[in-house]
Order: sequence, then structure tokens, then C-alpha cells
Amino acid sequence: MTKRSASTQNGGKVGASGDKVSQNGTVQDGDDRKVGLGKKVTLLRGISIIIGTIIGAGIFISPKGILKHSGSVGMSLIVWIACGVLSLFGALSYAELGTCIKKSGGHYTYIMEAFGPQMAFVRLWADLIAIRPAALAVISLAFGQYILEPLFMPCSIPPMAVKLATAISITSVMYLNSMSVTWTARIQIFLTFSKLLAISIIIVPGVYQLFKGETKNFENAFDLSKVHLSGMPLAFYSGMYAYAGWFYLNFVIEEVDNPERNVPLAICISMAIVTCCYVLTNVAYYTVMSAEELLASEAVAVTFAEKLLGNFSIAVPVFVALSCYGSMNGGTFALSRMFYVASREGHLPEVLSMIHVHRHTPMAAVFILYPMTMLQLFVGDIYSLLNFMSFLRWLFIGVVVLGLIYLRYTKPDLPRPFKVPLFIPVVFCLTCFFMVFLSLYSDPVNTGIGFAISLTGFPAYYIFIHFNHRPKWLQRALDSFNRSLQIILLVVPAEK
Repeated sequence: MTKRSASTQNGGKVGASGDKVSQNGTVQDGDDRKVGLGKKVTLLRGISIIIGTIIGAGIFISPKGILKHSGSVGMSLIVWIACGVLSLFGALSYAELGTCIKKSGGHYTYIMEAFGPQMAFVRLWADLIAIRPAALAVISLAFGQYILEPLFMPCSIPPMAVKLATAISITSVMYLNSMSVTWTARIQIFLTFSKLLAISIIIVPGVYQLFKGETKNFENAFDLSKVHLSGMPLAFYSGMYAYAGWFYLNFVIEEVDNPERNVPLAICISMAIVTCCYVLTNVAYYTVMSAEELLASEAVAVTFAEKLLGNFSIAVPVFVALSCYGSMNGGTFALSRMFYVASREGHLPEVLSMIHVHRHTPMAAVFILYPMTMLQLFVGDIYSLLNFMSFLRWLFIGVVVLGLIYLRYTKPDLPRPFKVPLFIPVVFCLTCFFMVFLSLYSDPVNTGIGFAISLTGFPAYYIFIHFNHRPKWLQRALDSFNRSLQIILLVVPAEK
């Protein structure tokens, strides 16, 4: 969008809204700052993004999937530790990619660099039409459920009330991310500390019980009579799902201050904290509940609090809700940058790569998920959608790490400020593809449907991207769409 100039000031023109237009036609705001995304993600903010998106509702609600499939208390704790180490391997692989390919966008960008635009678009397409809206809707529904629980106790919560609370939470997250990068990061730090406080409320009394001698539930912890090797892959699948989120800092690499230092450091610190928290939280659960009681519980943290904390247990649902809100906020912040980069590469409408002239946020890229998320919230079968789309996450993450290995051989001279030993990406890549194979074997119908949805990205690529000569009516419609949104949202191309 071109601003109509009113006068000349200090060698440049001043637009009608008071924003300065320099001699080369780029736009600055009234404070003479470049209109673009600044490097506002410090080490602490990077750690808060990773921890804040990894720790969602899962550790508070249902860690029983790992116990169920591992067969014993001791084996379940080993699986939690092993999944933390495997997730660290994946995160370190992404740290290498993030420090040698210094572009935001995460999975999309790395697949683009290694395997070209077509594969990158297929990943983007699956994210945009199904995976991300469904994932955001599910975590938002958990927020709505738990934030209302103290108000309705002991009655059940009306489903429409949950959906309305969920809709308000999604809207507030989108608004926050579109208004200020700084305040988004500050609130993410606050929410991350809230999660760690919630976990410490479980860990501290649990460990205290352990020191008091409450160890009966750890007797015969490694009893192998109920352990079946066929169940171990499913236990690892549940564990890796609980750790998912370590890759979100790579979505905002361009906004990280001193990425060569801060990205690897933030990843290592975050994964160490999360792994310790997860393992100690499960130890705390077992000091109060037997394996049988844990398997019977619908919300493990709530059951734990009722047994040990008395009236204070009413605070647990609030902490779970804050944890969910932190995951929503961190995920929205990171994903908007992927859509921003995809637009910059020509895979999405141009307006998504434009920045608000005052707020310095990619406002259009933030709101792109809003319509689909709200639609799925009120009319879609979100949980089944997540079931058959979940394996695609590990498929594409495996492809990304395979791309790292491929780039080692095709671009050996690429500067790599941070380089991991080759066995780390190899082990992680094999783990990802094994989980994909397991999904296809254990649930071929749902995973097949998810795979079919992702394959629609190939014809979409050729229709919208590959063919240079679009019909004139389509080109006019796209131009009109870009111009209208640009005017409504007050966004302009970022200054380079």
C-alpha cells in the first residue's frame, strides 16, 4: 500500500497518518523506527517460549498413557527420562539448523532449504487447514474447561459455557499477539513462571512425602511381569507428545537477540528444566497414588491435590488453565512467524508478510488461524482430527532432521556456528520415522485420512503457486483482498 504524501520533512515525506516515508519509499513510524520485526527475544524470553509451549495441560491431567503402556512405575520413569533425552536430541538438531539458516519459519523454512518449495508448501498446507487450528482449539478447550471449574464446582459445566470461554481466550491471545511483541513476551514469561510454580506445588509436598518414608508405591517398581515390549513404542509415543514444543523458538529466529549463543543455550536450559520437572512431578504423584489409582484418575493433578492439599486443591484447575493459556500464547506467537515467512516466499497472500506501522507486529499473520480455529471449535470434531493428524507432526519433523543430514553432505561449507555430532540427528530421525510407522500400523484408517489431507497440498501447490499465469479474475480478487486487508489492518511491507 502506498501512502499519499502530505509534506516533506528532513529529506523524506510524511504520510497522511504521520508516518514517515523515506527517500527510497520505505515506511517508518512516527518515532523514526523501521517498520519491521525487531530482535526482542532475549535468552529469558526464548526459554519462556520453549518451556511455556512444552508444558501444557498434559503433565497435570493425564500422564497415565506412559504408565499404561510401560507396565510399571519404574519403567514409566525411565520412559519419561528417555523421551526427555530424545527430545533434547531433536532440539539440538534444530539448534544447528537455526544457527546456520537464520530465517524464521521453523519446519517450513528448513524443508524449503533442504528439499525445495513444493515439500515446504505441503507442510504449510497441512498446518494451515487442519493441524494448527485443531491443536489451538483443543488446548483452548482445556483452558475453558479448567478456568470455569472453580466457578461451577461441584456441578458439571455447560458445554456452551466452555465454548464461549474458549472463544474469548482465543480472541484475547490473537489480540495480544497483534498488539505488542514486548507484552506478548512479558506475559509469556509470567505464564511460564506460573507453570513452574504449579509444578513446584506438586513436586515439593510430593518429595517431602518421599523423605517421610512414603515409598510403598515404589516397591517392586521394576516388576517386569506386566511389561510388554509391544507396548513400549506406544509409551514413547505418549512421552514424545508430552515433550512436543521444543521447536517453537526456531519459528522466531530472526527476532532472537544473538541467536548463535542464545538459541542453543535456551534449548539446553529449557529441556533440562522440563525433563527434571516431568520426572519429579511423576515421582510426586507416586508418593500419594498407587499405579492403579493413577490409571483410574481422570485428572491426575486434581486427584493428587485433593489427597494431599485439602482446600487448596481448588487452585489446581486455575494453574492448569494458566498453563494452557501459556501454550496458546507461545504457539500463536511462533506460528504467526511461519505464515509471515511463507508469505514472504510467495506461498501465502502478500498481506501476511506485512507489518503494522505502529505496533511492529505481523498482524495479518497472527489472525490467519482465527477463522479456522473458531469454525472447528463450534462445528468440528476436533479430537478425531487431532488423532489422524498427529502422526504428520513426526513425519515432517523427521523430514526436517533428515534435511539437516542431507545439508551436511550437499552444503558442507555452510557456516555452522553450532554443530552437533552426526549420531544425534541420526538417532532422532530414526525415532521419528519409527513413530510414523507405528501410527500407520496401529491406526491405519485415521493416519491414512490424515496422510490424504496432506497430499491435497500437491494439487494446491500447482493451482495457486506453480502456474505463473493465473486467470485475470483470480489475480484481481487476490489484489483486491491484499489491498483491502492492508487498509483495514494498517500494515505495510517490512523495511529491509
